[in-house]
Amino acid sequence: MERLNYYTASPQALKGMLMLEASIFDLSIEKPLLELIKIRVSQLNRCGFCTDMHSTAARQHGESERRLFALCVWQDSPFFTLREKAALAWSESIALLPSSNVPDELYASMREVLSEQELVDLTMAVSAISGWNRLAVSFRKQPPNP
Repeated sequence: MERLNYYTASPQALKGMLMLEASIFDLSIEKPLLELIKIRVSQLNRCGFCTDMHSTAARQHGESERRLFALCVWQDSPFFTLREKAALAWSESIALLPSSNVPDELYASMREVLSEQELVDLTMAVSAISGWNRLAVSFRKQPPNP
């Protein structure tokens, strides 16, 4: 059961989150990859609301269900490109910061496939979805019934 509506409880705080989210739309990372990142980070943060919302959005924008089902095992799946796998690895490392500490080897491998701007943009996208996850999980935001 939802604990509270964070949009109405603190409109000023949400204004900042919405501004951050709006800036994500103009980043250098392609939109389909951003949706995959949002889904994967939401899965790691155990946010059912955001996982549902971004999976639905990804399907509406042409993402295959097969790739969405394989996202939780992307490392072992042939359905993702080298670029997508690199972005997912970076995103997971950031999402799991306390245990990962974002290793130097990962950073070096990222620099082979992403520009400096793309790496910063990807990191900001992970930061944004992590913030949304924390709001939704903390206040028990629920996805709409099917």
